[in-house]
Amino acid sequence: MSGTLNKVMLIGHLGDDVKMHYFDGGGCIGRFPLATNEVYTNKTSGEKVTNTDWHNIVVRNKAAEICEKYLSKGDKIYIEGRIKTRKWQDQDQKDRYTTEINLDEFTFLTTKKTESEGLNSATSASPPKEENPPESDLPF
Repeated sequence: MSGTLNKVMLIGHLGDDVKMHYFDGGGCIGRFPLATNEVYTNKTSGEKVTNTDWHNIVVRNKAAEICEKYLSKGDKIYIEGRIKTRKWQDQDQKDRYTTEINLDEFTFLTTKKTESEGLNSATSASPPKEENPPESDLPF
């Protein structure tokens, strides 16, 4: 196979609220840390061990605004994206590197903002269902 693949899939919890930056041209970017955990039992001691990895997530434009609106620290999210390492210079003009996940797709698994507001968009947006639909509406 001559092609390559750069794809990341993570399920984790936000370590902080989404931090937004707006540009003059109208675009925006959102950033947040995502924690993923690995849990296993130490065979020698029998104790439960948890290792946490932190990932820097970057989301752009409309998707960033959606994340800012609905996500907050502690929320669980499924993400798909690409790994990107970018180079930048610190105050002393030393080269620094940051590895980030550029978000392509996401699914909110739990959000405190919607739960605390008592919103359920699926039920409020759909019309009431009939108990016995007319026979002419049946697909067979």
